[in-house]
Amino acid sequence: MRQKMFVLSILVVVGALLVTACTPDLSVPTEAPVVEETQPEAEVTEEPQPEPEVVEALSGQIQLAGSTTVQPLAEVLAEAFMALHPDVTIEVQGGGSSVGVTSAGEGTVSIGMASRNVKESEFETFADLMVYAIAFDGIAIVTHPDLELPSLTVEQVKAIFAGDIVNASEVGGPDAEIVIVSREEGSGTRAAFEELVMEAGDEAGEISENALLQQSNGQIRTTVSTTPNAIGYISFGFLDESVNTVAIDDVEPTVDNVKSGAYAIFRPLNMLTHGEPDPVAKAFLDFILSDEGQAIVGEDYITVN
Repeated sequence: MRQKMFVLSILVVVGALLVTACTPDLSVPTEAPVVEETQPEAEVTEEPQPEPEVVEALSGQIQLAGSTTVQPLAEVLAEAFMALHPDVTIEVQGGGSSVGVTSAGEGTVSIGMASRNVKESEFETFADLMVYAIAFDGIAIVTHPDLELPSLTVEQVKAIFAGDIVNASEVGGPDAEIVIVSREEGSGTRAAFEELVMEAGDEAGEISENALLQQSNGQIRTTVSTTPNAIGYISFGFLDESVNTVAIDDVEPTVDNVKSGAYAIFRPLNMLTHGEPDPVAKAFLDFILSDEGQAIVGEDYITVN
C-alpha cells in the first residue's frame, strides 16, 4: 500500500513538472511587430503660369513724301516693315526735301522726308516739327566717264559750279569746256551741296545759271554719264560704274572715309513728323532705327549708330 502511494506521489510530481514546462512565461514580453513608417506625401502645388502676352496686330496706313534721295531707301524700309506687318500699308512719294518739311509741318502726311538739315525759318513756321535722323549720306562729285580729273579742293569745286572755272584744263584735266549739271531749287541734295560747298570759305558762291537742272539724283547720274565733259554731284546711294568719282583733297568719296571724318561733304537723311507720331508711324520709325532697320540703311548709306 505504501509502495502504491509512493508511486502515485512520484507521478503527481512528474505531471506537475511537465505542465510547468509546457506553459509559456507570461512575464516575458513578446517582440512587438515591426510597423514600417511611411512618410506623408508632399503636397504638390502647381505654380501659376504667366498669362501669354497678347500682341495686337498692327494695322493702318502711313504716307511719306519729300526727298527723292530718301525715297528709294524709304521704299526698301517700307517693304521690310510691311512684310512684318501685313495689315500696314505704306505709301512713299517724292517731291523734294522742301515738300517733305512742309507736308510734315502741316500734317498732310504721316512722315516727311528731307535730305538736309531743317532750316531755322522752317522751325519758326512749323513749331511742332520733330526730326528723326535715320542715316547719313555723302555727296560725291561725279564726271562723264571720259572726263578724268585729279583730286580737287572744295574751293575748286565751288569755282567750277559757280562758273568761274569753265575749262577742265584749269584744274589739271583735258582741254575741254565743262558742262555743269545740278539739282533744281528745293532739292535737299542741292541745299546740302550749297551749304557744304558753295558757302565754304570766305565768300559764298551761287550755282551757275548755265547749269543743266535735273529733278533727281538718278537724272543727274544719267545726264552726266551721257553728256561729254559733264560734272555733277549725287548721293553716295546713287553711285555706280556709269560715272567717274572725283577725290576731294585727295580723299575718295566712300562711306568709310565719311565715318572716319576724312571726307567732309556729307549730310543727314531725316524723317519728320508733326508733333508726336501716331502709333503706326512711330512703330515704323522705331523699326528704321532698330538693328534690323539700320542693317538695311547700311547697305548704301551710313548708319546713325
